[in-house]
Amino acid sequence: MKQKTTYLHIGMEKPRMRSNLRIKLGRMYYGMLRRFVWVRMNRCFAKERREAMLPYRYFSHQTILLRKLKDVDMWLQYNKIVNLRLAVQNLDGVVIKPGEVFSYWKLIGKPSRRKGYQKGMILKNGGFEAGVGGGLCQLSNLIFWMTVHTPLTVVERHRHGYDVFPDSNRTQPFGSGATCFYPHGDLMIKNNTQDTYQLVVRVGEEYLEGEWRVSSEPEYRYEIVERNHEMKHEFWGGYTRNNELYQQQFNLNGDLLEERCIVRNSAIMMYSPFLEQKQCE
Repeated sequence: MKQKTTYLHIGMEKPRMRSNLRIKLGRMYYGMLRRFVWVRMNRCFAKERREAMLPYRYFSHQTILLRKLKDVDMWLQYNKIVNLRLAVQNLDGVVIKPGEVFSYWKLIGKPSRRKGYQKGMILKNGGFEAGVGGGLCQLSNLIFWMTVHTPLTVVERHRHGYDVFPDSNRTQPFGSGATCFYPHGDLMIKNNTQDTYQLVVRVGEEYLEGEWRVSSEPEYRYEIVERNHEMKHEFWGGYTRNNELYQQQFNLNGDLLEERCIVRNSAIMMYSPFLEQKQCE
């Protein structure tokens, strides 16, 4: 069994507050770089969509659509569902052939009012606000979580820099999602296998549902385990939350073949790390 070295958290710097002008210029700069990448890699991107599903299911998952979050109006979540329905229309059925790359934003395009997108919740600088297309991170989170349970390779993924809400009925480890911000905060997945994969996503009555399907019967299964989780009081007064996620590969007999670190997370906590403990006392 192969196992990679773990890494210790050595501290996080205090976040720097940047002016609105610097933020705007930064978005323009990185947006231009992203469009250059799209042009350069255009022939590599997955574009084909099929109605007929590939024969084998590799992994499926679902996440609840409506969650009660502290100080968040429910209309933002209802608008999120509208946004999700629009986005999945561009992703459902897309196939990734060997050597191709899946780009979340290249397929969805820019969320805009003209396309019907509504104001939903957007996380920003440790808080949240209403923004057009808000809530689409739930879809990128779902796709990332499903992908790490397959042989597909995540070549670009961005984590949330802030941990905004305490754990509430959380079923996945901290930091197991992928934030997205058009166009430069992308989720990109490459098919380095010899099989063709197909993404199936839909918005149900209660859940956002998804699965990866594949052209041949799977030979392996994957599990994700969390290690080195800690909540740390930083020297500048705030708290950070840190962990590592490891992907374990098993054969069909249940033998562990390989384990590797796929994600190292570090985020600034926007709530007391002892909040839930105090509420239980």
